[in-house]
Amino acid sequence: MKRKIFAAALMAATMFAGAASAEFNSRNIKVSNGAPKDHPVAAGVDAMSACLEAGSGGKMKLRGFYSGALGDDLDATQSVRSGSLEMVVAGADALAGIEPAMNVFGLPFLFASNEEADAVLTGPFYEYLAKRMPDHGLVLLSFWENGFRNTTNSKHPIEKIDDFRGLNFRVMQNNIFLDTFRRLGANPVPMAFGEVFTALETGAVDGQENPLPLIEASKFYEVQKYLTLTRHAYSPTPVMFSKKVWDSYTPQEQELLQTCATQARTAQLERSRAAALEALEALRGHGVEVVETLSDAEMERLREAIKPVYDANKASIGEEPFKLVQDQLAAMRGQ
Repeated sequence: MKRKIFAAALMAATMFAGAASAEFNSRNIKVSNGAPKDHPVAAGVDAMSACLEAGSGGKMKLRGFYSGALGDDLDATQSVRSGSLEMVVAGADALAGIEPAMNVFGLPFLFASNEEADAVLTGPFYEYLAKRMPDHGLVLLSFWENGFRNTTNSKHPIEKIDDFRGLNFRVMQNNIFLDTFRRLGANPVPMAFGEVFTALETGAVDGQENPLPLIEASKFYEVQKYLTLTRHAYSPTPVMFSKKVWDSYTPQEQELLQTCATQARTAQLERSRAAALEALEALRGHGVEVVETLSDAEMERLREAIKPVYDANKASIGEEPFKLVQDQLAAMRGQ
């Protein structure tokens, strides 16, 4: 990881140090994130910080604030929009109320692989969002990730769609997630994340869904026996900068910020995907029973069951962004 951070910083320094006329001012940039400091998002913050310092001759510094120290994702995003905070790395769901196109990431089984997610998050859909976010007081610098989401429960292994039937699943307060789990036959229960462990422990809900590192870090293995790698949704984390603050920066500072956020994506994704594998092994070590894959036939049944979710939410996401994503995925799949 250190080698990657150094490489990103060295590349930025090489690009910008030669521009004698470049204007860099002393900038102490605060970035908020709701996850703890040992979460993979910190790898992105560290890489971006090293890149900024190298490229600006030490004048631009990035300081991470974790575990919601500057507010939850929604509050921190509003602070960024107002200009009282420079930067936030938030869950895409926290931005859906600001930019409806972000809701596309809630669609179930949207991406079949990391490669598909990477292509969409750096392709035409990214460019579409980057053009729209300034109207919301935000500058989209990059997409990092929380990763694919998976299901756990305390009742039985989930090996087929029928196994969802009757289970009470905690989900985010998100209409697409609620609709998805209803279509699968479960009873979705919207709940704040901070309440989940107790709800699982008391049996108020039977299961939950989250990326593997968060499942392991939250110690859900103490109250959940079964894990299925459903990979039913992908959670990106948009890297957002305050448009109000951005406009006060020099063009060289803006260019360096964009370059460093993009380069840091590589280090962040690498750590995120390594952390998912580490968390999986840790969960096994804690005695969690893992179903790694569902059969092709069952996956087809799942996709068939959730088709109405796409139809019901196309209009709210927006025809243009919906089509951008679907067209790129169809082309990648040779459809």
